[in-house]
Amino acid sequence: MRILIAEDDPGLAEGIAAYLRPLGHAVEVARHGTDADAMLSGEQYELALIDIGLPRMDGFEVVRRMRARGQTTPAIVITARDALDDRVHGLDLGADDYLVKPFELAELAARIRAVVRRGQTARSARLVHGPLVLDTESHRATLAGEPLDLTAREWAVLEVLLKRVEKVVSKEHILQAISTWEDDLTPNAIEVYVSRLRAKLEPARIRIRTIRGFGYRLEEPPQSGNAPEH
Repeated sequence: MRILIAEDDPGLAEGIAAYLRPLGHAVEVARHGTDADAMLSGEQYELALIDIGLPRMDGFEVVRRMRARGQTTPAIVITARDALDDRVHGLDLGADDYLVKPFELAELAARIRAVVRRGQTARSARLVHGPLVLDTESHRATLAGEPLDLTAREWAVLEVLLKRVEKVVSKEHILQAISTWEDDLTPNAIEVYVSRLRAKLEPARIRIRTIRGFGYRLEEPPQSGNAPEH
């Protein structure tokens, strides 16, 4: 990841950078708040570590401006202040997490991983496969820009397949993923839902292939004009 460290303590900033770079991250350092604000507004970062006590512009204001611009870059605030009000204020402004000095670098790395995972989970609410889009938050589906009408069961089966594109998914796995204790679904029912999905998706050249004896695989739309294989 490309990470910005906004920290005015040179020893701490370089210590964090020296720890993160061998982990494969590209790290840049801002010494005061105005530099951090300018760098965040002009460049793309996957994560920002922001000290609250920055000179010229404090970390609270850096976070506030970042969120006011509509930037969703994950932000962890670093503070020497252990007061509850400060922690709450930082989170209310849009910080994703905070660390109180002094802290262990291993804990910082763990917090970074957790914040990034949460961001990835949020982004996964929108599943895109060629012309097909499933928004699991608004529960809307579109195909080539047009609304796609799906029953609840069809949606559930398609969502399972979309989360494992180009991988074989067994009928048993689909059953486990979409069933509740009240359901009495069978593998034959899954075949019916897959058949209905094919009828709706194949006009856009989206293929659900049967892998006999194993299950189904959602494949990338073919490049040629060949008819889909079942």
